[in-house]
Amino acid sequence: EGRVEVYHDGKWGTICDDQWDDHDAEVVCRQLGLSGNPKALSWAHYGQGSGPILLDEVECSGNELSLDQCKKSDWGQQNCDHIEDAGVSCDPFTGMCLQFCAKGSVRLTGGRSPSEGRVEVYYDGDWGTVCDDGWTDLGAQVVCRQL
Repeated sequence: EGRVEVYHDGKWGTICDDQWDDHDAEVVCRQLGLSGNPKALSWAHYGQGSGPILLDEVECSGNELSLDQCKKSDWGQQNCDHIEDAGVSCDPFTGMCLQFCAKGSVRLTGGRSPSEGRVEVYYDGDWGTVCDDGWTDLGAQVVCRQL
């Protein structure tokens, strides 16, 4: 998950969130080789970029193999600020947790592989981190068993 950036004409840039929706997110996740529950995020949810804004008005059907196959503005043609940078979550739990995740569900994020990372728990409709005060190998064993 994160801000979506594309490489064009020798530079990386962001995508404006005008028309940005879950169909676009589905294509981004597919292009990155990620499965999950694609979710489009707007208004620089993952922070504002600093380079050029390279795409605007992206409208995918959701079946495309890459963003380049989607209807969109010409490269560099946009009317946005970085506060409108588009983001995507390909996390299999995003959105689904509202219906399927039980209080206390656990996930690992930010690791180099799916079997390591920061421990997060699901509570009251949101994911949060676990403080390391009193954290021991026993706690890690419980998390690994739960996963």
